[in-house]
Amino acid sequence: MKKWKLFVLPLIALVFLSSCVSVRVLADYDKEANFNTYKTYAFYKTGIDKAQISDLDKKRILRAIDTEMTSRGFSKSQDPDLLVSIFTKEREQVDVYNNNFGWGGYGWGPGWGWGWGPGFGWGGNFGPNVSTRTEGSLFIDLIDNKNKELVWQGRGVGTLNNTKNIEKKEERIKEFVSQILEAYPPSIVAR
Repeated sequence: MKKWKLFVLPLIALVFLSSCVSVRVLADYDKEANFNTYKTYAFYKTGIDKAQISDLDKKRILRAIDTEMTSRGFSKSQDPDLLVSIFTKEREQVDVYNNNFGWGGYGWGPGWGWGWGPGFGWGGNFGPNVSTRTEGSLFIDLIDNKNKELVWQGRGVGTLNNTKNIEKKEERIKEFVSQILEAYPPSIVAR
């Protein structure tokens, strides 16, 4: 029993923690847009001002976007090809884990499909384990500045670390932004 706990409990913790770390990314785009023509960007203040997060987190997100866009060869401009906007959503996620386990017994006897004799087994029910976490979504919109139409949207969904450690918070924001913008430009498959 003790060996079993020493093996399974760390495995469960690893699975749980790895699910908290990952960012699930979805992206959508306008298939008529020519993404090769976009070379410059600026932030769309009107859209960013509407994002319902703290001004400090907005700054962190915008700095991370600056870093990612620059690393992709974009430059900031007063007359940009793309306008970058963000918005966020969050929800409380409740996880319930049932820790029921056990294994059955054995029997002996004649015939096909029936048996008789003693059996044994063990099992346990430790009751449900309930935990809550905040799951957040960060949307990054890229808008064609000439026609003011959305041409690309990336969304990252993952667990937000409610931490007082600012460095960890900034790393998590960078991770979100980096993984979202990995999907840009879209891989357009010729038909």
